[in-house]
Amino acid sequence: MRIIIALLCAAFLLLGGCKKNPINAISEDLLQQYFETNILNKDFTVRLATDNGSTLTPQYSGYLFKLVKTTLYNGPMTAVKNGTTYTGTWSCNDDYSKLVITLPASPAEFGFLNREWKFTKKAVPIMELAPWGSLEPKVLHMERQ
Repeated sequence: MRIIIALLCAAFLLLGGCKKNPINAISEDLLQQYFETNILNKDFTVRLATDNGSTLTPQYSGYLFKLVKTTLYNGPMTAVKNGTTYTGTWSCNDDYSKLVITLPASPAEFGFLNREWKFTKKAVPIMELAPWGSLEPKVLHMERQ
């Protein structure tokens, strides 16, 4: 009898392991909801931009940035200043830890923004970012308006 119970428990564990973990599904849904509610289609300004200790923040004065929703993982990104709109793209990975920004090469200040970023903090109203997969001393903080 003990052998049958042990076999049934083992079979239950093996078969149950193939299903998606409901806790992970809930977490994924919460991440998507948070990103859509607090980040997508919202205006952001650059609150802080530093490159190797040099402050770049003044270069972004007057810009409004927006990640426009196409899907929950990518879409167009706009930068607006003095009535001129620049359009690029954004994308992120499925756990929203990575944000890829691609804006036009001109104006030159977009060069700093165009990279793969990792979220170091998503405490809206401020997104804190650092380079993805790198220890480069670059920091980008974007504040929701």
